[in-house]
Amino acid sequence: MNTSREMTVQLRLERRDFCLDVDLRLPGQGISVLFGPSGSGKSTLLRCVAGLERAARGTLRVAGDVWLDGSRSLPTHRRAVGYVFQEASLFAHLDVAGNLDYGRRRSAGASRSLDSIVELLDIGALLRRWPGTLSGGERQRVCIAQALAGNPQVLLMDEPLAALDQARKRELLPYLDRLHEHAAIPVLYVTHDPAEAIHLGDHLVLLQHGKALASGPLATVLAAHGAAITPDDALGTVLDGVVGARDDAWHLLRVDLPGAVLWVPDNGLVTGHQVRVRVLARDVSLVRQRPEQSSILNLLPGQVLAIEDDAHPGLLNVQLHVGDATWLARVTRRSAALLELTPGLDLWLQVKSVALLE
Repeated sequence: MNTSREMTVQLRLERRDFCLDVDLRLPGQGISVLFGPSGSGKSTLLRCVAGLERAARGTLRVAGDVWLDGSRSLPTHRRAVGYVFQEASLFAHLDVAGNLDYGRRRSAGASRSLDSIVELLDIGALLRRWPGTLSGGERQRVCIAQALAGNPQVLLMDEPLAALDQARKRELLPYLDRLHEHAAIPVLYVTHDPAEAIHLGDHLVLLQHGKALASGPLATVLAAHGAAITPDDALGTVLDGVVGARDDAWHLLRVDLPGAVLWVPDNGLVTGHQVRVRVLARDVSLVRQRPEQSSILNLLPGQVLAIEDDAHPGLLNVQLHVGDATWLARVTRRSAALLELTPGLDLWLQVKSVALLE
């Protein structure tokens, strides 16, 4: 993490029936997902960052600028914030180009060209359209573009996919993916949908009752707190990698991960393409010795880090050190006993299935 650009978010907000109390260091670039159930404080935290909660106290530092120091607060209109809400909010009397121009004029120091934003979100064909003629996904793309046009130091996104049906969500996700690469600012993204968090997040903050239970890189938080984020049958490992090579003879792609390699069916991705892979814990089996002959293509050496109870009394969740990452496997208690699993034990992982998320 680039500490010179990171966000310092030390906030306390007391209400009669709720208290937000967090102390976070967030990356200065990429998507930090604020995840938790309804009422956990996700949207309230965004409002505090935007300066909309006047009773908030603490320290808020963005890109080296102090927005909150104790009770001294920079007014909302002086905070370089882009805000995207659940319901797309555009001026009905302006076409798309007019809405973007309004966003640009809100920041006298805006340096990013509208052309680059239009290209990023692929809205060139929409510029002369009126908001009322746009689909839900198109409206949200325009709202994101309008927020970026103001040259914000931080982009706040409050469940931007919640009001969309599944088809529109799938339409919008690739454009949100682009924020990883092209928006050189922190993005705070609120959701209570595990699939969104896993697909989009670089950093994950787990909120509950106004407090941060965990904060860190997505893979790290998932490995330690997966049961609080995903359903039991969706526990697993999420890692970022790159397509390292193609095997045209067997129609496979090699995905290079931190300290490990996986082979997956060739889906047409080119060498060098950044990908995110997900391996469900139930799709990982463990053996004491490397199999000499197996139909399972991906065999990885690992070491047991910890063994934890599963929600099911007959199952255990095993954390394993594989390469430079922590992986999860779900095994029966009987299998754990037969294998004599203990922390520090070296063994092999058999990865039966791998999903490419992007």
